[in-house]
Amino acid sequence: MIEAAILIVFPFAMAFAAISDLLSMTIQNRVSFILLISFAVLAPLTGMPWDVYGLHFAGGAAVLAVTFILFATGTMGGGDAKLMTATAVWIGWNVDLLVYILTLSLLGGALTLAILRYRNSHMAMAYAGRLDFMHRLAQKNEGVPYGIALGAAGLIMFPSSPLAIWVVDRLAHI
Repeated sequence: MIEAAILIVFPFAMAFAAISDLLSMTIQNRVSFILLISFAVLAPLTGMPWDVYGLHFAGGAAVLAVTFILFATGTMGGGDAKLMTATAVWIGWNVDLLVYILTLSLLGGALTLAILRYRNSHMAMAYAGRLDFMHRLAQKNEGVPYGIALGAAGLIMFPSSPLAIWVVDRLAHI
């Protein structure tokens, strides 16, 4: 049961956040809340040592401090900051957190370039009237749905997260 929860909650939340941000330019607070609460409940059930458990939340706190500043300066959306924080808690305070940040930065940069290219293309005019989200993406005064990069980077990093490794180890011994 714990294994199933770990394998479902995090990947589903990342995919939901990415799709939600693409379609509506919002990441619902409940996604980050579910990630935080599920980690808080599931991690001790895996036998994670309390000091390691605390370091996961320290990683989240460090990311929250930085993303809060980015949000306060208008550089990052609030939903992005909360999702990035919750994802950091799942990844933990280790080198994988840096790899996650690098991965989401690269994916986010590629996403931003793709959207800017789309906004300056003839395709934007052809597709903008058909679908609301394509119209929103075509608007030069709109932001970039960075939740797509956050979700994709989270999914890329999930297999190396401590809880995913625990699940694989458990399943290998069945």
